[in-house]
Amino acid sequence: MKRILIGLNVAAVLGAGGWLGFNLYVQHRATSEVEAAFEQMRSGGGKARHGKITFELATRTLTIEDIAVDPGTPSQGHVKIGAFRSTGVRQTGETRFAADGIDISGVEIGLDEVGPGKLKVAYKIPQVTLRDYAGPLRVQSAPASSSLSDMYRFVLDQFASVTATSVMMPSINISFDAGSSVGSGEVVYSGLALQNLGRGKVDAMKTDRATFTINVTQPGKADKLTGEISSIIVNDFDSTPILAALDPQTSGDDSYRRVYRQISSGPYVLRSALGLRMDIDGFAMEDIDVQPSKLHLFEMFAMLPQDKSAPPTQAQTRELMEKVAGFYEGIRIGKAEIGKTSIGTPQGTGKINAIRYRQDEFAIEGVDAPSPQGQFKMERFALKSFSMPNFMRWASGLSNPGQPPSPDQMLGLFRVLEGAEVKGVVSPYKNTRQFVTIDTISLNWGQLVGSVPSKANLVVKMVTPTDTANPALRPLIMAGVDKLAIDLDLGAAWTESSGAFALAPASIELGDLAKAQARFALANVPRGLFTTTDPVHAMSQAAQVETGALEFSLRDGGVVDLVVAQFSRMQNVSRDAARNAIVQTIRAQGERIAASNADVRMAIDALAGFVETSGQTLSIKLTPRAKVPLMQLMQLSQGDPESALAQFRIEASTGL
Repeated sequence: MKRILIGLNVAAVLGAGGWLGFNLYVQHRATSEVEAAFEQMRSGGGKARHGKITFELATRTLTIEDIAVDPGTPSQGHVKIGAFRSTGVRQTGETRFAADGIDISGVEIGLDEVGPGKLKVAYKIPQVTLRDYAGPLRVQSAPASSSLSDMYRFVLDQFASVTATSVMMPSINISFDAGSSVGSGEVVYSGLALQNLGRGKVDAMKTDRATFTINVTQPGKADKLTGEISSIIVNDFDSTPILAALDPQTSGDDSYRRVYRQISSGPYVLRSALGLRMDIDGFAMEDIDVQPSKLHLFEMFAMLPQDKSAPPTQAQTRELMEKVAGFYEGIRIGKAEIGKTSIGTPQGTGKINAIRYRQDEFAIEGVDAPSPQGQFKMERFALKSFSMPNFMRWASGLSNPGQPPSPDQMLGLFRVLEGAEVKGVVSPYKNTRQFVTIDTISLNWGQLVGSVPSKANLVVKMVTPTDTANPALRPLIMAGVDKLAIDLDLGAAWTESSGAFALAPASIELGDLAKAQARFALANVPRGLFTTTDPVHAMSQAAQVETGALEFSLRDGGVVDLVVAQFSRMQNVSRDAARNAIVQTIRAQGERIAASNADVRMAIDALAGFVETSGQTLSIKLTPRAKVPLMQLMQLSQGDPESALAQFRIEASTGL
């Protein structure tokens, strides 16, 4: 029995010594692996050090303290970590390892003088927690170049090589300084969490709150902006399209690839020391895609002038704007919306119900804002088929200081969008207590030939006060008409196959006073008339145009009585006498022309009858007797109106 007990004691001592020796061996092995990883960073020209390393075999917990990394020379940044603790560590392959959990504390990242603007950025992250982590055993080789594109590509490569079921950071503090000419500030994120990270993708990201302070440097008076955004949520983020844009091997990819499925936030608050206040209920964006071949962000940065005291040349500005336009072409957004917005200024508070972007339409809805004359309200303003890349190119073409834009440059606006719409406007009229009300103003165009639309439509429905300072409106004012309702519908289209141009419909209604309608046609309109900007060439093209039929109708709703009343006051006669005088004048003036053209007599009789009896509709139709060149007709109209009318067969009538 004694020998058995002695044997058990010896076995226990040997076992304890063996366990301790194995534990020391494992810790030595872990220390060697860590040191090898740090040596890899040093061999690339950087500086890397660490403090105490421990490994607990029972829980397979690796702890590294006091980590400091300086990537290279010249130093553009540094990384410091107070402690790195990994639990359940295991090697899953020759080059990868996994861990049940990783806790990192005291993270500090500094970037010094990054980019053309020499931006300084510092990150402080007190705690990072990762669960079910897997990643490379050693960091990939650092980029040989210190350019921003290479650095971003390196970071995204590392990001794509790791997986984790969750990443949590209770807070992130970001401070930046762009120098005295731009400004500085601080951003603090609280409650950042990521779910299911892997292959460069993240299923969901959420931040409980983000607060910021920005010191803005501007001429005259500096400003300080403070703000807060609540509940920022990102669903389905994919970094691989951005990595493809930064990789020379794949940057030629012309396909659109989704980066974000959805981004949204809760309330957003912005305050300015100068009195500006902004409150937004929230915003949301969906289906954000990028085209890797168009994302030349760092090329744009490289083109920015290094010497800010010298303004960029016109050529430099155009080249930069072209790069920016190409960049915008590389981004596609399914839809975006900014919720209810309140903007407070010393003059008052303005409100917007929503700002929306969908299918290339940009719209602002529900505007209620103060103005010096009173409150301004607008139900909706929209730009149709708006193209930001085309807008940038158009704007760059106008950048010619000291010279007005050419007609061709101005026509370039038609390529920026395909229409605009305004609805539900109530606006103060000058300094009066009256208002202009707009039901609808809608302008659309399309089918561009060169820079000119060959199809357009304008609709206007509005009511405006009659301006007492306008002499032309004085008869209306004297007749008691203090408001003028305008209902306009104007359409025009050119058909290339036939060369026909038609102005139809063309109608205008002035409240209850009158409604006029017209149809006008041209034939043999050449394509070159739309594409040329040379006046001489344009005249030669216009010489080919032939006049078509013209139809005109005027419905009297009170305009005849208004004219009669005004003539009565001017001549100081009764209204019946005034009406008879007007009719006689019409017949006398037309008699001379009617003597040589029977069709004109018909039109004169119809016009006289229209004045004699109120409430009628006057209809006139002119049909060319043969081919009538438009330029020839215009010349005849100026020098020989009788001969001009003789080119047409005239039909005229009146009716109630």
